[in-house]
Amino acid sequence: MFRAVFRLSATGARSLARSRPCYSAPLASRCYSHGKVETDEEFDARWVTYFSKPDIDAWELRKGMNTLIGYDLVPEAKILDSALRACRRLNDMASAIRILEAVKDKAGPHKDIYPYLIQELKPTLAELGISTPEELGIDRL
Repeated sequence: MFRAVFRLSATGARSLARSRPCYSAPLASRCYSHGKVETDEEFDARWVTYFSKPDIDAWELRKGMNTLIGYDLVPEAKILDSALRACRRLNDMASAIRILEAVKDKAGPHKDIYPYLIQELKPTLAELGISTPEELGIDRL
């Protein structure tokens, strides 16, 4: 009887020793986009062209600004100039003020970015007759 138990236990031990997994898990690798990386100048030109479309409507203006503000950057003055001119073409001063407020919010704790952009946009704001949120007093609400 001990011989049968010993024989079964020896066979079981050998089968356990052989049942080791003989495969290795495949390594996960992802192929990310190998497309062309857009330069800053190309990015700016793309957005200036977008906002300079003569047939842009209010929805496209809001969608473009929403997308632009969603990026991890503060838009350049030339992009904002083009967006403000689109607001003027649409006679949508509320959107122009919202653009300036969004830029101020995007500047965040960097207190020198927003005044610089306002300084760069001052001629455009004067030409288009757009007041800043500070001039309207709505920055303190």
